[in-house]
Amino acid sequence: MHELAYAKLNLALRVLRRRADGYHDLDTVFVFAADGDRLSVAEGEGLSLEVTGPFADSLGAADDNLVLRAARLLGPGRGAALSLDKRLPVAAGIGGGSADAAAALRLLARWWRLDLGEDELLELAARIGADVPACLRSRTVRGTGRGDSLIGVRQDFAGTPVLLVNPGVPVATAEVFARWKGVRAGGNDLEPPAIEIAPVIGEALDLLRSQPGARLARMSGSGATCFALFETAAARDSAEAAIAGRQPGWWRLASRLR
Repeated sequence: MHELAYAKLNLALRVLRRRADGYHDLDTVFVFAADGDRLSVAEGEGLSLEVTGPFADSLGAADDNLVLRAARLLGPGRGAALSLDKRLPVAAGIGGGSADAAAALRLLARWWRLDLGEDELLELAARIGADVPACLRSRTVRGTGRGDSLIGVRQDFAGTPVLLVNPGVPVATAEVFARWKGVRAGGNDLEPPAIEIAPVIGEALDLLRSQPGARLARMSGSGATCFALFETAAARDSAEAAIAGRQPGWWRLASRLR
């Protein structure tokens, strides 16, 4: 069996306040690309994880992977041979580890034939990380609190062409939040501190915003991935070609919203 770990994007992100527990209260709208990491499962003795793909070397030890944490939480003592094709960059603001953990919950609930509803899986997801519940749903949703209190959104963005761009600079989420000065900043309050850490993020945003047919361009999460929504798939593809010509070393993903 296989499951995609869909790339998470923050269509809007407001940081409301720092909390006493060290987290921040947020108000965000999550959307998801139709592409991402690919998780597979087969029969196995015990629980194992093999990581392959272009960003496999960017991850730490497999034993610390959120996929295994999700598997152990979902089915203590159960066995499975898992394989993760890591296609999304790490520490990139697009939910990488959270999306992988959410994919593990969805995949293994089917593989182990567990009789669990979405509410039960959401409860487990919240114990893994703040973004994991939204990634479990992998559809447009508003997140409040730490981002894990979810509210349905009526507007449907499904099918919207989207281009993701990452300039290849990992950005630590904790450092970005630590530099947040309590100011509002367009659609994502974390853009100014992230650009302060990695100015190339500002270059990526400017390049996306200058592309014909770009309707909206923003940084996702705490960066460094930026994205733009386009009027047509042709405009998105032309933008990808143009950016590839200007910045051939940048990671790009042409996709659509789910």
